[in-house]
Amino acid sequence: MTDIRRAHIAMFSIAAHGHVNPSLEVIRELVGRGHRVSYAIPPSFAEKVAAAGAEPVLYTSVLPTSPEDWGTEPIDHLEPFLDDAVQALPQLVKAFDGDEPDLVLHDITSYPARVLAHRWGVPAVSLSPNLVAWDGYEEEVGEPMTAELMRSERGRAYRKRFADWLAENGIDQHPDPFVGRPRRSVVLIPEVLQPNADRVDREVHTFVGACLGDRADQGEWQRPADAEKVLLVSLGSAFTQQPSFYRDCIEAFGDLPGWHVVLQIGAFVDVAELGDVPANVEVRSWVPQLSVLKQADAFITHAGAGGSQEGLVTGTPMVAVPQAVDQFGNADMLQALGVARHLPRDEVTPQALRTAVLALAGDPAVAAKAAAVRERMAGEGGTQRAADLIEAELPA
Repeated sequence: MTDIRRAHIAMFSIAAHGHVNPSLEVIRELVGRGHRVSYAIPPSFAEKVAAAGAEPVLYTSVLPTSPEDWGTEPIDHLEPFLDDAVQALPQLVKAFDGDEPDLVLHDITSYPARVLAHRWGVPAVSLSPNLVAWDGYEEEVGEPMTAELMRSERGRAYRKRFADWLAENGIDQHPDPFVGRPRRSVVLIPEVLQPNADRVDREVHTFVGACLGDRADQGEWQRPADAEKVLLVSLGSAFTQQPSFYRDCIEAFGDLPGWHVVLQIGAFVDVAELGDVPANVEVRSWVPQLSVLKQADAFITHAGAGGSQEGLVTGTPMVAVPQAVDQFGNADMLQALGVARHLPRDEVTPQALRTAVLALAGDPAVAAKAAAVRERMAGEGGTQRAADLIEAELPA
């Protein structure tokens, strides 16, 4: 019988901040409860998962590492995950040989995890860092995308290769539900960010809200003593190669009386590309975002799942400028909640940015709605509830 106080749990993810970061506090909590957690991850994130108390299990990934390498067609965003899964699976089989876990946790992109859980005969639980499929999702979203995919020879080859790979590993499930319909899912976002939440199967998916922790390991940011208002600008960690957007932000808020701007430009832009930077604009390649938001009055964000949650948790009014994937839907959800304005990228101008930020930051109705959302999120349970749900899936 598995000792619930000392189970071996294996977590599987990819080398991306938006997929690793949401899981870390849950992992830390599980370790704190006495479980041994192995975390399968490429080397670039080994230190981060080790800091959460997990034992890194390293594998080589072939996923693209910069945004421009992902291509522009829908198939360009599907093939790399299958390519990575096929080559990673033998590495992971070898790494866990003789040390198989009692339970598998997996990010939504980690296809080898579910294959391994099937092979080992242990339960698998998805830790979803963003929205999940609702009843009717396939008809409303999935099938139109699939129809386009299957019109191309490349798309048909991808689908056949995926199905063949699953069959080789003893799984007769169709690739689409294999990816989008987990057996059990702990959803690491607040329910307010989930489209069609009333149609989500609660026997499968449980929303636990933000699992952020204090992020003390990321360092602290200090608000300047003379700053009357603070604005954070961040497009996350992936889609940050936007020098013209940053120049728009500098023009909009540079030398704006009383405002201090923290401008995170990421790893792909050189500060020299920004031109003259006024004294009230603090340019960084990276910032401890949660620490800044706890002291900020407004937030210009790409509306990724992580940034959206941090903005909601801190009650910071947001201007959402989505760049890709789920960010467009998140921006619409935030706007519908009354705590943000969705500003499409092609409508961005210095004046539009400035008008949106000043309107939101000075609106008491926005502040009241943000407080109501924070209160609702606090009741979802967060890290503690996520750990409870995972322990409930341990075999007995």
